[in-house]
Amino acid sequence: MSSEPNPLGAAAALKGRGGLARICNAAGYSLAGLKAAYAGEAAFRQLVWLNLLLIPVALLLDVSRVERAVLIGVVVLGLIVELLNSAIEATVDRISLDLHPLSGRAKDMGSAAQLLALCLVGLIWGVILL
Repeated sequence: MSSEPNPLGAAAALKGRGGLARICNAAGYSLAGLKAAYAGEAAFRQLVWLNLLLIPVALLLDVSRVERAVLIGVVVLGLIVELLNSAIEATVDRISLDLHPLSGRAKDMGSAAQLLALCLVGLIWGVILL
């Protein structure tokens, strides 16, 4: 019998409840994450406002349902990528605020992902509208 702690058991204990209670907890954590991103990340706030502008525009445009879904989906994708980018930055900063090449690389890659997502927004909206 091993005296080593079981890391999977410890992780399961941290997860807590199952079923509906787990879904409710997860929804609460998700809302807390959205609030934290909105409060602490200017880029996320800007994208929220862009979504609040572009989604109604997409609903009013004379385009097919598929095109409308793509127009809305791509701007929501920009929000998702920004959340992931912010999570990467927070994690790297939590580990250390010291300058390190790997930390810089992780942050730069997150930023590059956001740049590509925003280019995709511009491309998709441009192709559908022009």
